[in-house]
Amino acid sequence: MQYRAIGDSAVSAIGLGAMPLSIEDRPDETRAIATVHAALDAGVTLIDTADSYHWHADEVGHNELLIARALARYGGDTSGVLIATKGGRGRPGDGSWTVNATPEQLKRAAEASAGRLGGEAIGLYQLHKPDPAVPWAESVGALRDLLDAGTIRAAGVSNVTTDQIRQAHAILGDGLVSVQNQYSPAVRDSEPELRLSAQLGLAFLPWSPLGGISRSSLDGPSGPTSTGTAFHRIAAERGVSPQQIALAWLLSRSPAVIPVPGASRPASITDSARAAELELGPQELAQLEDAHHATHQGR
Repeated sequence: MQYRAIGDSAVSAIGLGAMPLSIEDRPDETRAIATVHAALDAGVTLIDTADSYHWHADEVGHNELLIARALARYGGDTSGVLIATKGGRGRPGDGSWTVNATPEQLKRAAEASAGRLGGEAIGLYQLHKPDPAVPWAESVGALRDLLDAGTIRAAGVSNVTTDQIRQAHAILGDGLVSVQNQYSPAVRDSEPELRLSAQLGLAFLPWSPLGGISRSSLDGPSGPTSTGTAFHRIAAERGVSPQQIALAWLLSRSPAVIPVPGASRPASITDSARAAELELGPQELAQLEDAHHATHQGR
């Protein structure tokens, strides 16, 4: 496994996005825990969760509790595992997502998350989404307070613009270590945020990193996937999965990138983790770029 930096922590270059283990169509607990254990067996040391990764209204923190149980039952050493969680979003149970990033809510949520994850300081706490009803500086100020109180060790921001990253960096300084935005072969709108993160020394954690290759848990049953892309062709030549090619491509974009692909089966994360060892050559990377530009001509 290759390692990359989030603040002063070294983590596996591929993380586990744990959301599919707790939302709609989730696996049973045995398979969910087996999936976390498979990630650990594969050398994954970053697990990405959130208090809002649940299905029904009355089970806030389902995913955090699940991960805590999985780590407790794992036979090996888990001291090097970084749990990254998030606060500021809710799920009323009807399939929708809400946003509440008032300072009071974020502080309450962080303390509750810390309790679910084992009572120690949260390794990485991310503001899940800017709240249009709350000034950004106030939401980020709550992260500053949580850092000062020792409730969290490091802070991140998610679903943000370059201006929001700059403002958060000004408020949090070295306490800000990561940015998590959607970024994938199909969705590259966050290129400016990736570049700025790299300049500021922040890790960039693409969510839904397999967009265009695999369906995301956030997609409906008819969610878009492609076949026959340059990613699929290179995968066939290499004898690996298109998902591995997509993750290796993401890793090649910048040393700041640490993808967190979702998984709901042990085989999925075992396959994804292998991408950390896959080096794409200049010609392969050029083919992937050419195919992307050809697809987006005339849009």
